[in-house]
Amino acid sequence: MKIAMMASEVVPFAKTGGLADVAGALPLALEYCGHEVIVIMPGYKCITDAKLKISRVSKDVATVVIGKNIKVFFIENKDYFNRDGLYGDKNGDYRDNLERFAFFCRRALDLLKEINFSADILHLHDWQASLTAAYLKNLYSNMSFYRQIRCVLTLHNIGYQGIFAKEEFPKLGFGWGLFDINGFEFYNQVNLLKGGVVFADFINTVSPTYANEIQTEKLGFGLDGLLRKRKNVLSGILNGVDYSVWDPNTDRFIMQNFSLANPEDKALNKEDLQKICNLPQDTNIPVLGMVSRLVQQKGLDIFAQGLDKLCKMNVQLVILGSGDLKYQEILKVAADKYPKVISLNLKFDDLLAHKIYAGSDIFLMPSFYEPCGLGQLISLHYGTIPLVFKTGGLADTISKSNGFVFSQYTEEELLKLINKATLVFKNKKKWTSLINNAMKCNFSWKVSANKYLQMYAKAKKE
Repeated sequence: MKIAMMASEVVPFAKTGGLADVAGALPLALEYCGHEVIVIMPGYKCITDAKLKISRVSKDVATVVIGKNIKVFFIENKDYFNRDGLYGDKNGDYRDNLERFAFFCRRALDLLKEINFSADILHLHDWQASLTAAYLKNLYSNMSFYRQIRCVLTLHNIGYQGIFAKEEFPKLGFGWGLFDINGFEFYNQVNLLKGGVVFADFINTVSPTYANEIQTEKLGFGLDGLLRKRKNVLSGILNGVDYSVWDPNTDRFIMQNFSLANPEDKALNKEDLQKICNLPQDTNIPVLGMVSRLVQQKGLDIFAQGLDKLCKMNVQLVILGSGDLKYQEILKVAADKYPKVISLNLKFDDLLAHKIYAGSDIFLMPSFYEPCGLGQLISLHYGTIPLVFKTGGLADTISKSNGFVFSQYTEEELLKLINKATLVFKNKKKWTSLINNAMKCNFSWKVSANKYLQMYAKAKKE
């Protein structure tokens, strides 16, 4: 099968979130399964010839190879992509984002013909690439080269839809006939993601539970009715973990490598984490780790409400991340008040993230909604027991056999479950069993890739 992947960010070239991880890892897994894959993304300022072995395809397209033979194509445009940020700067989103990504989508379709890549599947990611489905079905439908291409659209987080003023619509190149309830119109604004959902052949999101949740008014962000209408072509496929990066047996960032065969060596990583975080080195105190954006979606509201009580539970907290100033200030006050309990790290630090996954006993992820979640999948592999709210991918991956789950989103329920987890931690037999169950879980990209291939096959038959 010939697959063209389109995304606005791809690891290792440009990243702001989990989308980049998926767009970087899935093509490699598909190639491993024997399929021909290319990737198309914008040629941002951060992608330079100095860092990569880039060659030119044309005056505005460059390419580099990843995996065995996956060509990544960079669509260049100095006016649109030669900027420090991907989507915005300190003042907010770039005002011309509609034009920037409309250009990207049309130029990518033209590129397919230029390089004669007759894709079976055009796999689009999020609102930035979703316009491609609409262009394919409306502006390119009479061209024989594009007639057999089927579009799959992955929704990574439906909270981000690419919404713009109605006056921007003509810049897309469509007639006003597509600005209606069956097209791009959304409360008298332009919604690019909605256009993708309307015109894609198949739609998926990043966990089975989230696929159901986005069909509800509570978590559909205004698109629930349309998604219910298209439910026959909507599915959920869990993201995978890149175990070449996240593996305690080979992780070069941690103090002591360990595996399911020798899980007791995990204890040395706990000592190391406590030491570098200036916390008392006591193996009997459970260490709760959190690697997260510090925003309400990630459960910081109920976590902050219960923080004072939590700090009196004889636990230690190692927090890594940044986010809303409101939560950063609350955490700073608590860290000053409880210096022997909280290690607060308001930054991005890849080295420390690895050490937190390896050295913590419990991994906190009380997200109000979580399309898939990567943190809980990584922590399982490191034998760090996830404690999560029952939503999205967290509900699909964590159960009482490998973690702790609460189903009422309140401060009281979160604290109650943390207290329960600390009691189980003291029972070494039960805790060892939990660690074994966690480390046996397999969320590799190979598993996810096979499910994507099944969806592609269905799309081809349509």
